[in-house]
Amino acid sequence: MMMQPRRGQGPGHGGPMAAMHKGDQARNFKVTMIKLAQYLSGYKLKISIVIIFAIASTVFNIIGPKVLGNATTALFNGVMAEIAGTGSIDFTYIGRILLIMLVLYVISSIFAYLMGWIMAGVSTDISYRFRQEIARKINTLPLSYYDKTTQGEVLSRITNDVDTVNQTLSQSLTQIITSLITVVGALVMMLSISWLMTLVALVVIPLTLGVVTVIVSRSQIYFKEQQDYLGHVNGHVEEMFGGHRVMKAFNGEERSIAQFEEYNTTLYGVAWKSQFLSGLMMPVMGFIGNLGYVAVVVMGSYLTVRNAITVGDIQAFIQYVRMFNQPLMQLANISNVLQQTAAAAERVFEFLEEPEEVKETENPVELEALRGHVEFRNVRFGYEADKPVIHNLSAVAEPGQKVAIVGPTGAGKTTIVKLLMRFYDVNDGAILVDGYDIREFRRQDLRRWFGMVLQDTWLYNDTIMENIRYGRPTATDEEVFAAARAAHVDHFVHTLPDGYEMVINEETTNISQGQMQLLTIARAVLADPKILILDEATSSVDTRTEILIQQAMDRLMVGRTSFIIAHRLSTIRNADLILVMRDGDIVEQGKHQELLDRDGFYAELYNSQFEHAGEVEEAEAGEEAYLLPAD
Repeated sequence: MMMQPRRGQGPGHGGPMAAMHKGDQARNFKVTMIKLAQYLSGYKLKISIVIIFAIASTVFNIIGPKVLGNATTALFNGVMAEIAGTGSIDFTYIGRILLIMLVLYVISSIFAYLMGWIMAGVSTDISYRFRQEIARKINTLPLSYYDKTTQGEVLSRITNDVDTVNQTLSQSLTQIITSLITVVGALVMMLSISWLMTLVALVVIPLTLGVVTVIVSRSQIYFKEQQDYLGHVNGHVEEMFGGHRVMKAFNGEERSIAQFEEYNTTLYGVAWKSQFLSGLMMPVMGFIGNLGYVAVVVMGSYLTVRNAITVGDIQAFIQYVRMFNQPLMQLANISNVLQQTAAAAERVFEFLEEPEEVKETENPVELEALRGHVEFRNVRFGYEADKPVIHNLSAVAEPGQKVAIVGPTGAGKTTIVKLLMRFYDVNDGAILVDGYDIREFRRQDLRRWFGMVLQDTWLYNDTIMENIRYGRPTATDEEVFAAARAAHVDHFVHTLPDGYEMVINEETTNISQGQMQLLTIARAVLADPKILILDEATSSVDTRTEILIQQAMDRLMVGRTSFIIAHRLSTIRNADLILVMRDGDIVEQGKHQELLDRDGFYAELYNSQFEHAGEVEEAEAGEEAYLLPAD
């Protein structure tokens, strides 16, 4: 069973700075919106119903001013008749018109409610699909992606960006539909009253469009940067909280605050610019709209004097002008929202379109049992094509052998483990398990044969029982207890509150580092793997606990092929094969005493760990003591 450490440890792990300057790139608004429209294509029926309801709701709204204009004309004529003494106000007619108005607006409101209800369901479902696809993508991306991208960046896409898209679809999309229909409907009604007044009202449209174009062209880049730097801020905060103990231990508070201030200041700057520019839209368009009202009133007064139109027509026309201009302002404001939405959607699509792991073979090898024969055959590999880490590595591990991998920092020891687990694929050569290239297995089948105990422990927010059971989810409680006893976990668990049911907190601060290491070993014991990978598994425990763990691991390694990455060379004296690495190549291999007798690089490494020959002898004597068979 494979476990990953909490933080990315591969080469090129750049932290939040790795994603800098993305906002400097121009967003392809058109392509992004086309992709978003393709997501909406699966909801054609619901969106069609929304459009029908929007049309119905808007039509009933548009009819209202015309009907109300008749009431105004009737009231004006009645007042004039009373003044002239030739008649009176027809309140019955006016009351009937007002009742019709009430019915129209009630029906319009019902359609608007239904439209909003359906659209909310569509937008929520889109967000649900986005998050599902992001979750699936997270598990199919190569490890190299996470080596270069912070967890906060990924988290920002699945939360902030998806929420932005959701809000736009649930609110702005219906507003776009109703605004477009309102503009068309109001224009038709205006023409039915007076084409001349309509022409005057439309004079301001080119001016409005020019203002919108200028503002949008200047603001669109800032919306993209706003989303990007929001991800940088989230990434930095997540990183600092995840490693706050290390940060405090090295007095990194000021550096952390300075880095946060840099991101936050940049975010403030681009957010301010985007919001300022978008905020200009409404007042500027409101001013232009008021100019249109003045022109319409002047023209309407002239036509009324000439008896070309009625007073009610002027009142209705002014309402239609407002009804015409308001959707235009809404559409202009929505254009800003759409820019932010496109920026968020683009980041989601960029993530979903990241290159995935190499596809699984179409005819995978399926083995009922694994012997554990492992061969590295002329393996070459580099995290970057022009910077090889492993140059030409060849070695064979026989079934049941304990193979130790030693060498200085940067020699490529951990890289070999990543290649074995297919976190990365070799650039050249092959790694074979029982004679089959590991690329011929499904990744999940391959990793099922492996058990890993890493120097970087990983536990999650659940009980101790479930953290151990993670190694084999189908294991019974008794099997969990047995694994715990084998890994010397059982004793200390009984000293904790609630024992196996104690919940490990999110920061894993309620148990010690050594206890965390023991739990991961118990997890590996429970998984009962055919091949073991131990990356300095006893580095975080005291000497006495290390002796107990070593005994447990020795028993666990019996009959299993084991790869042991060792930094303390005294712990691998009993290995069946020691591979000595330097600069990505195996420079020596053999057993402990054989390598010492050669007086080569291994002997140099081994002797350099002890200052005096007496310390070597003392260490060897101690090893003999704890390597004796346990009772």
